[in-house]
Amino acid sequence: MAALLEIWPAVALTLKLASVTTLALLVLSTPLAWWLARSRVRWKEGVAAIVAMPLVLPPTALGFYLLLALGPDGPGGAVAGLWGGRSLAFTFEGLVIGSVIYSLPFVVQPIRNAFQAIDNGMLEAAASLGASPWDAFWSVAVPLARTGFLTGAVLGFAHTIGEFGVILMIGGDLPGETRVASIALYDFVETLQWGKAHLLAGGMVVFAFLVVLTVLLMDKRGRVRQ
Repeated sequence: MAALLEIWPAVALTLKLASVTTLALLVLSTPLAWWLARSRVRWKEGVAAIVAMPLVLPPTALGFYLLLALGPDGPGGAVAGLWGGRSLAFTFEGLVIGSVIYSLPFVVQPIRNAFQAIDNGMLEAAASLGASPWDAFWSVAVPLARTGFLTGAVLGFAHTIGEFGVILMIGGDLPGETRVASIALYDFVETLQWGKAHLLAGGMVVFAFLVVLTVLLMDKRGRVRQ
């Protein structure tokens, strides 16, 4: 019980971070994925490549540049100054920004794929019935792409749960502020607290299995409907 009480603050902070990040990712990814799926401009794949860079960029490298951007001498310092702060680095808000950037491709790509799979005839039929592009998007495109939204949400949430390198670079290890589950696990291993490390790592393994199983089942269900 004592071990659970010590682990819980990091788990609670991780769940809070993942929830806020996933919500922000869905808001940002929806218009971006729609544009990538439907735009015909030649340079859109350049934008797609920038969005996908966190998939191959070492987390510490991304974290380093985010640290500079969020620090006192970067844009983050100017933003933090609006409410009297010096920096967005080593704050929960900074973790959200870093997590959104790092997990963006995991949400954008499933939604983009879902939008690309929509038959143009469905949208044209809605337009012929008098629906505006905005109405057709929300009443036709979004419902048809729900599997992509669900997959993106699950992957974005799970990827945020497992972040380490970016979080360590921009958040450090501040209890109650930036010490998420992955950082707490590192601390337990470093201080040879094997029981707590096993408890936390085991929970993350179970969570990862459930996430993968959920994504596979949603993908299978989406194919059956098609």
